[in-house]
Amino acid sequence: MHQHGYIGRKMRLPKLQEKPAIVIAAFGSSSRAQAALGLFAELFSREFPGHEPFWAYTSEIIRKKAGLPSLQETLARVEAAGYRKVVVQPLHIFPGTEYQQMAETCAFFPGLRVFLSETLFHRWDFIRETLAVLERDFLPPPEGLNLLALHGTPLAADPVNIVYLGIERLVIELYPNVLVASIEGIPDHEAVLAGIRRCGLVKQFPRVRVIPVMFFAGMHAEEDLMGQSESWCSVLAECGFAVDCLKVGSGEKELFKGLAYYPEILMFFVERLRRTLILADYY
Repeated sequence: MHQHGYIGRKMRLPKLQEKPAIVIAAFGSSSRAQAALGLFAELFSREFPGHEPFWAYTSEIIRKKAGLPSLQETLARVEAAGYRKVVVQPLHIFPGTEYQQMAETCAFFPGLRVFLSETLFHRWDFIRETLAVLERDFLPPPEGLNLLALHGTPLAADPVNIVYLGIERLVIELYPNVLVASIEGIPDHEAVLAGIRRCGLVKQFPRVRVIPVMFFAGMHAEEDLMGQSESWCSVLAECGFAVDCLKVGSGEKELFKGLAYYPEILMFFVERLRRTLILADYY
């Protein structure tokens, strides 16, 4: 059916867009996370003034609570608006299960040429760049121990476990006072905390700084990492450590410092997006 034919005119098909649409795919946007997503939205508007982004959310729970669109719904809107090329930029840290689900969703739209961009930790040099930013907040060896808190995955067969274990190995070799643990999966946080206790590291490091390696350090930071009971903080405090986790001001509130509050890291996402837009121009 030609859009300028009789039926096409009757259906009022949208004019085909020449430039690709841009979809920003985030995990979710609770009221607290909105500030972190707002930081990226502001950066996007400065770096890509000619584009109005579409947004999609990968957390089913948050989508239901807030009435937000899934990636499938957003791509359907993009197609209905007359786009034939789309660049999807995830604001995810690891190329794990949700990233694979995004790739499968993108393949469901044969009328769209969808270019799925890369996550923050998609390549080893990306990981090194991010660590170089985070290390400015590390306690120096004489002052204490740093514990990087990853999200992790409960799926033992998930290929992303290679990245989790690789980061653990890389960090141990790079820094004398930095350890890595995951809230779910490996490196197992219970095993890491038990090792800290068993090795008596409190005699060497009087303090521990917990650093969430998450876009927004929300519920996991408040409960699993720094909660009052049965948290990493409570276990470390029982060992005799003084424990802290950096905070940032957000309006009238203080929030635990997630990766969204590092301007350089937000720019890394912009670089991923810019590179994929170039690829979309070629293909």
